[in-house]
This record gives sequence, structure tokens and C-alpha cells, in this order.
Amino acid sequence: MNTRITTITSLTAAILCGSLPATAETVEERVSRLEQEVETLKSGQTALATGSGVQLGGYGELHYNNLSGSGGAADKEEVDFHRFVIYFGYDFSDRIRFSSELELEHSLSGGDAPGEVELEQAFIDFDLDDSHTARGGLFLVPVGFLNSTHEPPTFYGVERNPIENKIIPTTWWEAGAGMHGMFGDGWNYAAYIHSGLNTSSNSNYAVRSGRQKVAKAEASDLAGTLAVNWSVPGFVIGGAVVYQSDVTQGNDPSAGEGLLGELHTEVRHGPVALRAMYAEWMLDGDGPESVGADRQYGWYVEPSYRPINEVGVFVRYSEWDNQAGDAGLNTGKTQIDVGVNWWPHEQVAVKADYQWQDNEDGKEQNGFNVGIGYHF
Repeated sequence: MNTRITTITSLTAAILCGSLPATAETVEERVSRLEQEVETLKSGQTALATGSGVQLGGYGELHYNNLSGSGGAADKEEVDFHRFVIYFGYDFSDRIRFSSELELEHSLSGGDAPGEVELEQAFIDFDLDDSHTARGGLFLVPVGFLNSTHEPPTFYGVERNPIENKIIPTTWWEAGAGMHGMFGDGWNYAAYIHSGLNTSSNSNYAVRSGRQKVAKAEASDLAGTLAVNWSVPGFVIGGAVVYQSDVTQGNDPSAGEGLLGELHTEVRHGPVALRAMYAEWMLDGDGPESVGADRQYGWYVEPSYRPINEVGVFVRYSEWDNQAGDAGLNTGKTQIDVGVNWWPHEQVAVKADYQWQDNEDGKEQNGFNVGIGYHF
């Protein structure tokens, strides 16, 4: 979640106004008056910070892609302000909070513009006690690394990795309710009932195309998610399961249940880190099976090295297939990324990487990407 800040206004103006001396004022009187005003300002600032309950934040990223296509894949040479996101939150009380994110993708929306305006989050949390919280509204599904935490300075690479794009359809949000919290020593969980996907044979039942984004979404078949993680300093391991009784919302009698399972881990030791993940969908029905979409899987491994706090380098190997069933032909894909992140500030990242693809269908894009991203 973005870093949340409380906006306090008029403090500078008040200090400046308070520092203007009266004409006949002695030095001792002036010092005494200024001390009193500073104490008043401190008191007012504390009341505003804790009483207003308003939080603001955001993130964004600008990308330049220079990729050469082969085997029928198109060249790509473009610059794109991929995401501009504003976070707004409000604390109704110490126990009840509202959080939201509004996103503009690709800089322009409406008409023939390439982008769109999206409500990515809008939910209310209710603290039940110090360890457990109930949530209701529109929220990110807690699967993988990036779906819940995808601010640009928090991950390597200009573009998000292919697995948490094509298999876990990041960014993926739904509407529903449930609970999240902590238990035991280092354990946390999240369990929700929420709206689900609506995949179609038109896209060979690819899960990413099935996102409805809670926009008059069909909800005849809801989904459920359970995520569990365990973490200690320098080590995280966890996973999630998502189940939906019909991934086509009853629109395709040749399709049925969908089940996603994912496992992820991250190890850090000094400047060295390793991140790895595996995710797989299993779709029921003759329709998905006929095109090989009954099995959709992906995995990646990403070692990285950060010799100084401001600079890190990484290598990532990814492999995925959205038609990995027996009927799928020449649909497997692999990609190697090598790159560097520079953090001039911990909340700002400048990135560059080079990608090589080796796809069974021969349609490949190889080249370099450059980007800058931030969050606050």
C-alpha cells in the first residue's frame, strides 16, 4: 500500500504572520509571544493531523519500449505514461477506515484514446481487534507478489513480469467482503468472497481477458480467495488459492470450474536476494480443454544484487503458457530479462532492462526498456 501522508495547510503562513513584531514590543515581550505562538501552532498541528483523518498518496510510471519483432510479432517503439494513480483514504475512527485508488492508464481516455480511467480500490476496513480486520468493498485480490504491492520502486524491471500479468492477471481487483489479519508468530492471512472472472472462447479462455473490473460485472458465479504467508526477517513464503464455480458466469455450457493455485517465496541476505513464484490455473469443461486452456501455468525465478543502497541489478527467467493442456500447440513462451534499478530516493526508481524471448510460435519481441516510477 502506498505511503500515506496527512496534509496540513497554512502552517507556513501562520509562522510568518506570527513572526512579525509589534512596533513598540520589547525583545523580551517578542520572545515570550513567539514561544506562546509556537506552542499554539504545535497544538493545532497535532489536532489537525489526528483529527482530520485524511490521507493522500499515489504512484505512476513512464515507460519507453524499443523492441524488434520477429516471426510475425510487431516492432514496438513507443513512449507511454503507463499509469497515474491517486490514493485517497479517510479514517472514520481508530477502528474504521476507507481506502481508494483511482487510476488513469496510458495518459488519455475516452473516444479512440488508448487509455481508461479505472477505480482500482474502494473499500472499508473494520478492525475487530489488534490482529483481525473485516473488509468490504472493491479491493485487490491477494495473490502473488505484485497484485497487492505493485508500486514501481518496489520491484525490478520496467514492465511487470509476464507471470504476474498473463497467469495472475495483475492488476486484478474484485468486489466482495472478508477478513485479513495475523496469527501465530509471523503468519498473516486473507480470506474473501468476491466477484469473479468472465472468460470466453473468443479469447481461448485466457484468464486476463476475463477480468470484469467490477463494471456492471456479471455475478451469477462468485469466487473465493484464501491467502496465507509466513515471514521472518530476510525470508517470506506464502501462497493463495482462488476458486470459482463457473469462470464464464454461466455463459458457456462447455466450461465450468476454475481453480488457481500459486506459491511464492523471497529470500534476502545482505545485498543478495532471490524471488521465485509458480502459478497455475485449472479450468474445467470441454471448451477450455479443446484449445488447451484447461491448464494455464507460469513460473519465474529472479536473483538480484544490490551492491549499494541506491543501485540494484537483476536477472529474471520466466516461462508461461495459457494453453498448456494437451490440445495446445506451440503456445509456450519464455523470456529472460536483465536490468538495473537506480533509486535516487527510496520512493523513486529509474529502470533499464533488456529482454529476450523464445516462444514456440516464433512470434518474439526482443529489445530494451527504460522507465521511471515513483510512489508517495
